[in-house]
Amino acid sequence: MNPADVLFTFSTVGDSREDPAAEGLNGQNKIWLQNTRAWTRIMKESNAQGAKAMFFNGDMIMGYTTDRATLDRQYAFWRGMSATLMEQGTYVVPVPGNHEVQEKGTDAAGKGFKLARAGNEDAWRANMGDLILDKLRFQALTGLDAKNFDAANTPQVGGADPVTTDQKQLTYSFDADNSHFAIINTDATGWDSHAPVGWLKADLAAAKARGLNHFFVFGHKPAYTYKYNDKVTPSGFDADPANQTAFWDLVEQYGATYFSGHEHIYHAMQPRADKAGKAWEVIVGSGGSPFEAKPGDSTNPQDYMYAWATVQVLKDGRVHATVYGFDQKFGTTQILKSWDL
Repeated sequence: MNPADVLFTFSTVGDSREDPAAEGLNGQNKIWLQNTRAWTRIMKESNAQGAKAMFFNGDMIMGYTTDRATLDRQYAFWRGMSATLMEQGTYVVPVPGNHEVQEKGTDAAGKGFKLARAGNEDAWRANMGDLILDKLRFQALTGLDAKNFDAANTPQVGGADPVTTDQKQLTYSFDADNSHFAIINTDATGWDSHAPVGWLKADLAAAKARGLNHFFVFGHKPAYTYKYNDKVTPSGFDADPANQTAFWDLVEQYGATYFSGHEHIYHAMQPRADKAGKAWEVIVGSGGSPFEAKPGDSTNPQDYMYAWATVQVLKDGRVHATVYGFDQKFGTTQILKSWDL
């Protein structure tokens, strides 16, 4: 692609956190619970591909705790790594994941739970808020003005979505050139594992009225779980089909693309292709966390690769996506898919 033909290039990936129960962690990763090798390589290669922004789709830390000292410590390590990417010219746009905002525990009856907590949302703002959104730094790194960002443009308590806490800097949006970028918190307190459809409907309508041509939505949990075998159960909005349907109706209506993580795997699909639907869901939860598909779970070699997507918004009106990946032995980077969205 001739660089002169490109308006804006961005990359997206999610899920770089390590699991403390994983075998074979080196001393560093066992302490900081970060796949430093995979995430470092993805940052380096996406920057070399010309990405001016990196949308990171959640689960950058292990989290799952309400202990603020632990959360701050894990955020600090990830931020330290990501600072290198910023200094090389790629702005990092953070998307909250369930590991950041949820607490994992067992209730008095011995039943396990994973629930978003207000204190974890506060910890997110404290550790990520300077990136959401530093317009001057965004302009310096991307060459584009981030317009129509308003921290108050977020789901409201008592509003169209049944959230119970302030969603400032968790769900937000902005414009850059002819594109609109909407970031959604898919685990808001009181509304875990759901898309804020009420807010998104109004947000996309306002962006369309401003004359924006391209719409990109980023969230942690997928709308459609990638079922790499017949034993996989719903892990995204498909756990509530009504919410899934309402969300995807909007994605199709605006010709948007939805990028997500959560499943530690890469997969791209058009969920309604059988009904002439054209919108794409691209799962890139493959930034370093333990692979979703364990050995023998899948026959697709791409299900065992660290992968990310790099997207080019072109002057001729097209949007071109390329997914790159490398295997668990850190072999040569390959193109896994390249197509016009």
